Amino acid sequence: MKNLRIWFVKLFQTFILAGLVVWHLLIKRKLHWRNTIAQMSVVGTESLLITLVTASFVGGVFTIQVAKEFINFGAQQAIGGVLAIALTRELSPVLTAVIIAGRVGSAFAAEIGTMQVTEQIDALYMLRTDPVDYLIIPRVIACIVMMPVLTVLSLITGMAGGMVISESLYNIPYVVFLDSVLNFLRTWDLMSAVAKSIIFGAVIALIGSNWGITTTGGAKGVGESTTTAVVTALLAIFISNFLMTWLLFGDASKNLASSF
Repeated sequence: MKNLRIWFVKLFQTFILAGLVVWHLLIKRKLHWRNTIAQMSVVGTESLLITLVTASFVGGVFTIQVAKEFINFGAQQAIGGVLAIALTRELSPVLTAVIIAGRVGSAFAAEIGTMQVTEQIDALYMLRTDPVDYLIIPRVIACIVMMPVLTVLSLITGMAGGMVISESLYNIPYVVFLDSVLNFLRTWDLMSAVAKSIIFGAVIALIGSNWGITTTGGAKGVGESTTTAVVTALLAIFISNFLMTWLLFGDASKNLASSF
């Protein structure tokens, strides 16, 4: 019960931290470019390979799962389009977010948590440097900027994996596959993928940073904060994914989506 209460307190503190980030960006307009670029490299460049490998296998597995059934119904010309919709609306944004939460969110919590328990955060205050400006905002900006890039690349790679499987295992020509993608996919689907990835990026950075900066208890506390930050980030990703899917593809969004 005590751990649950602490978890809710930290979750509330995450919302406060989000407000501080917005306030600092809008009012103080101060951004540490060197830290931001370094974090963009961590989030984007260093996470690119594992993201693309995962996406290629996911696209291939999804194609294997649906292709045989579609062929039995004589709808093999729709395989590419169905894969494109699945990857764009759900698989690419969510799987990319899960990878980044496990790889980058944990690193944020561990790094900032170590700084907290070793009193490096206090040293920043002594140097009149705000940890929000110096540590947290660069990480939030990096995740918000790089998550859409990784998601789009994941989408392309997943489509390529599915296309290769369709051609090699089921003799579906590339032209038929790509025509199906163009017929099924809409601009709204791509916009929803980008919107989801931006939200997921902000969630991962804020939760990882907050759990890190509120760490107590030495090395053991750093380990606990890192583990809890990843679990919380994954939970937040799935909940926000449900809410955004309902908003973007529910009844309320039909008129807006039809214009795209």
